[in-house]
Order: sequence, then C-alpha cells, then structure tokens
Amino acid sequence: MKIEVVTLFPRMISGALEYGVVGRAIERGLVTVGTEDPRAYALDAHRTVDDRPYGGGPGMVMKPEPLLAAIRAATARLPAGSLRICLSAQGEPFSERVARSLAALPGMLLVAGRYEGIDERVTELGIDRELSIGDYVLSGGELPALTVIDAVARLLPGALGDERSSEEDSFAQGLLDWPHYTRPEVFEGLCVPPVLLSGDHAGIGRWRLQRAVERTWRRRPDLIAGARLAPEAQRALNELLAAQAAAEENRGT
Repeated sequence: MKIEVVTLFPRMISGALEYGVVGRAIERGLVTVGTEDPRAYALDAHRTVDDRPYGGGPGMVMKPEPLLAAIRAATARLPAGSLRICLSAQGEPFSERVARSLAALPGMLLVAGRYEGIDERVTELGIDRELSIGDYVLSGGELPALTVIDAVARLLPGALGDERSSEEDSFAQGLLDWPHYTRPEVFEGLCVPPVLLSGDHAGIGRWRLQRAVERTWRRRPDLIAGARLAPEAQRALNELLAAQAAAEENRGT
C-alpha cells in the first residue's frame, strides 16, 4: 500500500513511523509512506502558507495555492484508485469499519491541516473524504494522520505476527476486547480466572465472548445498540440481561 501525507511537519510523520507494527510493515515493504510539505509550493520568499480569514475572527487559515499544489504533487505518486482524505473535526468518525475499507485500497493521501483550518476551496477541489478521530480539538492533523496509518497498516496481510490478532481486536466484531492475562498466575493477590488455565478451548472461547459482551454493554452500550451481533454474542447478551434483571428483582424483594 502506498500512503502520502501532506504536512507542514514531515519529520513528525517519518519519526513516528520508525517503530512498532507500522515500522516493521514499512521494513517488509508492505506499506510505503511519503510526505509532501506545502511550504515547498509557497509563492513568496517567506514561504507563507497561511493568511487571515475573510470575515474576520481569530487564527489563521491555510492558503489554497500551496496546499492544493502539494496535494496534487503527492496524488501524482499514488496508484489509481487511491483516496484523498483530509483529517478534520468536521469529518465522519473514524472507526474500525472505516479502517478496514481503507486497507482494501491501493493507496491513500492524508492531509494534515494546521491553524484554524484550511481554505474550503481546497476541500472542494482536492479532497474526496473527511475523517475525524474524535470530538476534541488538536493542534494539527499529524496525530490523526498517524492514527489512521497505524490502524490501516496493521490490517495489511503480513503486518502482524499472527493474522488472528486483527480479527480478535476490540471493535473487529463490534465488541470491545475481553480481559487478558499472562504470567504470573497470581499477582498481588489477584488470580488468573481458572477457565483460562483449564485447557478447555471451547470453555475459554465462551468465557472470552461473555466477558467481551459484558464489557461492551457496561462501557460502550452504544456499540451494542448499533451492532449486528453474531448469534453466539447475541445469546451471551441475552443471558447477561436476564441475569441482570433477575438480580434487580431479587434486590427489589
């Protein structure tokens, strides 16, 4: 997969991608990540890339000329079928579902904005999709771009040591992940659940599913409401709700 990032801080992108799963994916040639700096296309000696907003107000806005030129230069290096994406608070929420759809593409362009935002004409002329990683404000789009790269790259075949990892991650099945344990068996008085030591793989699978459903219901009920649960997960949810209703009835009596 080929990825290009348009950013005023190329080293912020390249430095972060030297480590972990994405770093190994780059070393293996599974993904390449390039950068394009809009300052290289500024039209004045001071390499100006921002200006005051029309209509007044605080902050500065990224100018259309250098930013769109950088987008077009980076796009020319991408294969056909690539998507041009701007990281923006106004974008649709980024999710595991979106990450999987992007991982199926041959490439993508990520635009990391700065200041108060980018000139709207850049969005109209050079952007296919806007994505947001959450309902909060950051200083720029570099961290969101890195988030998208990390989430997408780990889904590429060969990026993970065990391909089952991405299938069992939180959100992969519409649920949060189950609790994880490793050695020692007892730590500061807390024990590993006995079922995980039993060698009963079917029992372990049921326990993990039950805990994932329970954790999702208690922490992120919105995920349950919007998910099409697999039959096994739906049964686990029904059992959880029945047990909860019975407990509440007992407390009432």
